[in-house]
Amino acid sequence: MKSLDTTLPVPLDEAEAAVRTALKDQGFGVLTEIDVAATLKEKLGVERAELKILGACNPGFAHRALEIDPSASLLLPCNVVLESIGDATRVSIADPRELMPGDELANLADEAASRLGAVIDALNAD
Repeated sequence: MKSLDTTLPVPLDEAEAAVRTALKDQGFGVLTEIDVAATLKEKLGVERAELKILGACNPGFAHRALEIDPSASLLLPCNVVLESIGDATRVSIADPRELMPGDELANLADEAASRLGAVIDALNAD
């Protein structure tokens, strides 16, 4: 699956704060948070590098998508993944153009991808 990616030279907690700010600046809020590493440790006793999934949503985009096709709710929220890689953090955002195929949602997917691309650009600028 295609994604919008960057690697930040900071630990996950610092990267997460920057990601949340950049998302907010582009009109996205974080609705859900899954600490995958903690869950795997608790449920399976498995140790792994830090890995978090933030469920980001832009209410305007969500409303428009649902108006076009109610089954778009299957794609909400948009996943933003943060993974520790040594002393750095990889940030990957699901590309909405991959998730919303078809002509009906193409313009919306392009607009959402543009905003999420701006999130990556803001992270790289800091």
